[in-house]
Amino acid sequence: MSLIQQQVSIRHSIKRRSASALALVILAGITLAAQAQTVTTIFDFANSGGTSNPLGAGVQGRDGNYYGITYFGTVYKVTPSGTYTQLATMTGTQGQNCNGLTMGTDGNFYGTCFNGGDNGNSTGTFFKVTPTGTITVLHYFDGTFSGTTDGCYPNGVPVQASDGNFYGTTELCGVNDSGIVYKMTPAGVETVIHALAYQTEGSEPTGALILGSDGNLWGTANSNGTGNAGTVFKVSLTGTLKVIYSFAACSTTTACYPHAGLLQGTDGNYYGTTQQGGANNEGTVFKVTPLGVLTLLHSFNAAVDNGAYPMQPLTQGTDGNLYGVATDCFAGGCSPADLFEVTTKGAFIDIYNFPVLGGNNNSDPYSPLLLSTTGTFYGTTYEGGNSSAGTLYSLANGQSAFIALQQSSAREASSVNILGQGFSSSSVVKFGGTAATKIAVTGSTFIQAAVPAGALTGPVSVTTGSKTLTSLKTFKVLPKVISFIPPSGSVGTQVTITGTGFTQTTGVKFNGTVSTFTVNSDTQITATVPTGATTGKITVTTKGGSASSSTSFTVN
Repeated sequence: MSLIQQQVSIRHSIKRRSASALALVILAGITLAAQAQTVTTIFDFANSGGTSNPLGAGVQGRDGNYYGITYFGTVYKVTPSGTYTQLATMTGTQGQNCNGLTMGTDGNFYGTCFNGGDNGNSTGTFFKVTPTGTITVLHYFDGTFSGTTDGCYPNGVPVQASDGNFYGTTELCGVNDSGIVYKMTPAGVETVIHALAYQTEGSEPTGALILGSDGNLWGTANSNGTGNAGTVFKVSLTGTLKVIYSFAACSTTTACYPHAGLLQGTDGNYYGTTQQGGANNEGTVFKVTPLGVLTLLHSFNAAVDNGAYPMQPLTQGTDGNLYGVATDCFAGGCSPADLFEVTTKGAFIDIYNFPVLGGNNNSDPYSPLLLSTTGTFYGTTYEGGNSSAGTLYSLANGQSAFIALQQSSAREASSVNILGQGFSSSSVVKFGGTAATKIAVTGSTFIQAAVPAGALTGPVSVTTGSKTLTSLKTFKVLPKVISFIPPSGSVGTQVTITGTGFTQTTGVKFNGTVSTFTVNSDTQITATVPTGATTGKITVTTKGGSASSSTSFTVN
């Protein structure tokens, strides 16, 4: 058994509630012929000095390079041309069996380790590492199975939300021994915002959370819930959790046990995988709407797809299709693994098969695909390569170059971080077509721009010379209500509201009662106190979101 297989086995051996046996299910899916795809090895890890066996999610840094971490805690960067730099190596008390890296808006990298720590329980850590390799452990998870508040065994990289804090889950512990959702400040102050109730909400959340376009955190629980086979849930930043979908025990029309986190597509729907279930009991790809309507897109068949049992989240290409990794590692063994493509309608393509070495797939692509802003996919294999110590590989299949935004929404005058390439001092940044007047360019791969007055909700673009790069997702310009006059009045009174981000206003309410209004400018609205209005705050809603006044308008 390879080390990665042992690691998978160890992770699952700590689960106290085992999944029930699965029935075979028949899924509607179309498998297309494999395309000719070439995976290029960018870097071959050496089996020495702890620089072996890369594991977990990688991330694109501000400098355009790939940053990641190995099983043994070595933090590294690799340039697109394959130049490797070892930045730091973690000790056992700092963390072991780490889950990858994510980049904060401050330019530092953050991550969690499944094991390790200084509390004697070795139940995981939350850490920060600078681009130059300084590691700081921000939190030691100290949960136990005896009902302590804190969680244990964090899985997945944390996600930074609009409030600047990081959010994630632990697989177990918490007051219900079913895992928790936590908030972590950049300084390392942890708050448990929700403890999962395994009977109704699910347990063992093994994938990373994502920030949905609705401002909530979205994730999956691997098991339990009302259907006893896992859940899809959303949770607010204050900890209110709602189950969106409960996976039932597998039948001919269902799938079971999601292991990875979700992807929100450009169509607003959420996409994910289940590690088991499907016509061959080898996993599925599914779509679920924000309202909880689930559609099965593909049922894995290792004999045809050359991969199965997907354990990593999906990545959406610029072509709108979904890309993923099927490691085919389950129940103590590994078979051939592959990279796959599936459309949002369910057409499946096996795009690359990893070589089988020694009877097992010793390459073990045990990381999700990262789509860099150049349009090239990157990923790592846990093993394989010249030293059987793993590789960093790339896959170029015609995706377009684009820009990535670290913030998905902001008010006017706020700073937004933009990743890309080909930038220069002459680059022009536009928010929904409105040019930013304040930008700072660092090298050719990073821009920090202030959201300009009059900015519109929509894509962000950067034009350098004759080339324009555009964000894949919509950027939301948040409104802000600063003041209003007069402070009181009767029905029919004209009220002047001042603020920012008013250009795309879609509604004004007085304490919840709809008003008629006129947008005078990006900073001013005139609204009429409506019939039935009561004393309370004034709320302005735009295409980018809603904002309320800090004080109440008094209805005479």
